[in-house]
Order: sequence, then C-alpha cells, then structure tokens
Amino acid sequence: MAVTVDHQPLRVSDLGLRTIGQLFTHLQRLNRLVVHVLIDGSEPDLGRMGSVRREALDQHELFIETADPRELARDALNTVSEQLKEADRLRFDATELLGRGAQFKAMEKLSGCFSTWQHAQESILKTAQLLKIDLNTLLVAGMSLTDLLADFTQQLRDMKRSLENRDFVLLSDILCYEANHTSQQWRQAVQAMLQRIG
Repeated sequence: MAVTVDHQPLRVSDLGLRTIGQLFTHLQRLNRLVVHVLIDGSEPDLGRMGSVRREALDQHELFIETADPRELARDALNTVSEQLKEADRLRFDATELLGRGAQFKAMEKLSGCFSTWQHAQESILKTAQLLKIDLNTLLVAGMSLTDLLADFTQQLRDMKRSLENRDFVLLSDILCYEANHTSQQWRQAVQAMLQRIG
C-alpha cells in the first residue's frame, strides 16, 4: 500500500485512515479538492465512486492530485471576466449590424454572445456551489445574485421573443440598453465573488 498526494507520500496509517473515502474526507478537511485519482495505476469508474470510497487503503496504491478550491474559483472567475469582455464586443457588433439592417450577420454575433453569457452563468453557479456561497447573500448593486440571474433569464426570454417576432428594433434596444446594464452587473457579480473568496 502506498498513498501519494501531490507527489508526496502520505502516511495514512499514522492518521488512522482506513478507506479511500476517509482519505478523501481528510483531504477535504484540509481544504483540498481532489482533481485527479489513480488507483493501482488506473482512473476509477466515476459511476462506482460510492463503492470505491468504501475500499480499504491497504489493498491499493493511490496517486492523488489536489487543488485549492479558492484558487480554482479565482482562475474560473478571471476567465469569466475576460469572456464577458468578449461578449460585450459581440453585443456591440450585433447592435451595430442590426442598425445597418444586416440581421443575418448580427445573429452570428449574437449567437456567440448568448453562449458566452450562458458559460458565465454556469461558471458563477458552479463556483458558488464549489465554495458553498449562498447566492441570496451575495449582493450586486443592492440585488442578490439569485435575483440578478432571474432578471437575466427574463432578458433572454425578451430577446428570444423579439427574434421570434422579427422585431429587430426591440432587439437592438434590449442589446443596447438592458443588456449593457446586465453586463455591468455580471462584471460586478464576478468582482463580488472574487472579494468573497478573498
């Protein structure tokens, strides 16, 4: 039996750890997030992790890599911040193209904008979940992040409705005014989360 964590041997018997699950719990208490595991040289089947966690350590050789969850969250949020800048550029381009009557090209730009917004939303939600941050307690411009997400969802519905009705004037107004405000709030949300992480 050998257990290596972050390229260092770990004497699990001295810590009283007997199962793989106990080892994972120990690492979690040390504020480490397990990002890669090899058991006897192979990656475990994620569908069987419940039974894997019950297996005795003394019957396996383990290699584990961990990361600081706060560091991962910072990296993810900094990436989101950069992606939001790109979404703003695409939104401005789409608005300009709509003003010139180039709806097809505007839709291409808008498609990239939608996927970036969706990724930003998912990243913020997953980061909050990882760090156990209650979105109701994180305030952005006097509004909880939960409310901000609800407003954003409604804004996307309004954009969709304007597209379905081929009301490009309304879509342009939403992109120019409402989405600009939402974009500022997203950037503030990212900063608020970075501050909460510390």
